[in-house]
Amino acid sequence: MRKAYILFFGLALYMTSCTFDDQVDPNAPSLNSVLNNATLQELNLLVTGTEAAMRNGFGSFVTSSGSIAREFYKFDADPRNTEDLLGKNGAQLDNNTFYLTSPYNSRYRVIKNCNILLEAVENTEQVSAAEKDGYRGFANTIKSQMLLQVLSMLDDNGIRIDVADAENIGPFVNKGQAYSDILTLLDLGFSQLSGASFAFQLSSGFSGFNTPSSFGQYNRAIAAKTALYSENYTEATKVISTSFFDLNGDLSAGPKHVFSNSSGDIQNPLFKAAGQSGDQLVVHDDFINNAIAGDSRLSKFRARVATPSQDDLNGTHETALYVSSTSPIDIIRNEELILIYAEASMQNGDLADAVTAINVIRNAAGIGDYAGAVEKDALIDEILFQRSYSLWGEGHRMFDLRRYGRLNDQFLPIDRPGDIIHVRFPIPLTEGQ
Repeated sequence: MRKAYILFFGLALYMTSCTFDDQVDPNAPSLNSVLNNATLQELNLLVTGTEAAMRNGFGSFVTSSGSIAREFYKFDADPRNTEDLLGKNGAQLDNNTFYLTSPYNSRYRVIKNCNILLEAVENTEQVSAAEKDGYRGFANTIKSQMLLQVLSMLDDNGIRIDVADAENIGPFVNKGQAYSDILTLLDLGFSQLSGASFAFQLSSGFSGFNTPSSFGQYNRAIAAKTALYSENYTEATKVISTSFFDLNGDLSAGPKHVFSNSSGDIQNPLFKAAGQSGDQLVVHDDFINNAIAGDSRLSKFRARVATPSQDDLNGTHETALYVSSTSPIDIIRNEELILIYAEASMQNGDLADAVTAINVIRNAAGIGDYAGAVEKDALIDEILFQRSYSLWGEGHRMFDLRRYGRLNDQFLPIDRPGDIIHVRFPIPLTEGQ
């Protein structure tokens, strides 16, 4: 893996800016100073930069996986979005191009930030023991989430977990071990948050999740998702109970990535203005044709004024998921937690609980209670269907279908003869595997 350098973004929204490297900058601390008795301000700049960096590369994570899962087509000037990602004429995924390297490298840059924060906390006397645990709990939670996103992409290829020492990084571990390691790290972060205090501020995106206790609920939400993906359904139902999961609560509740038009900040990478022809996410027609009449989630799709094709592909609708370039993007929200609870309950044999959760989602969408068979196979179909509309365009469907062996032409359309469906992303060329 190429040595990961810390990236920080100067932006008013995140309070301040800085760059950490091996050069001494009179306007920003050097890496050496941060790792040796860091001040409160230096530690807090690390937190600020880490949260900001979580947004970087996320657009590519969503559009790359969403294209493979036939949620949408990305129509722009780069032919790889409709060739490589859709397996045109059997095309394989490139192990050294933007749709892999952007999300992969950006996730590991955030992990690098977290590791530096953890090391800095160990080597400073400038903060209290409770405050140190606050930094640790923050870093280990964010680090876990980034590792989960990388593992979702690479799947059976495995990932590197131990990357704290850039000159002596650990080996790739298999998928099962990686899930176990991520859950262990999340548990460690959660325990560190107990009794901790936050000497730092998070952005407005973490409003309601900006204390050790409430941030711990976010940690447990990521743990529930990790347990679900690892097919540890008992663990999923256990940890979700201490998250912000609420069957009767606001479906939109949860931490978010926030954006602005301020100088130095970034805008929502998934926002597309109405009617754009040169850069648009065109909804796969299956989502229009298979929708239940009256489903309020169809508001995520906007009829295209003009429907020019690209690369022999077309669609009648485009994304309307975000209303502006500064719309927030959910990191994880109650709606997803309810769907996690439904799936884990179903897998645990608690079918009535699964149906109860499904009905919360269905009624919120205006389509009434579930009326199908209350048995496992039928409920799998129903849960995947509800996830496909509730979480459309948010970086879930590829991994949902793969978990149930449905990432293939038996369950997904082949829109051009010769297209293939990819199951996972390759290990990047820079990893030297």
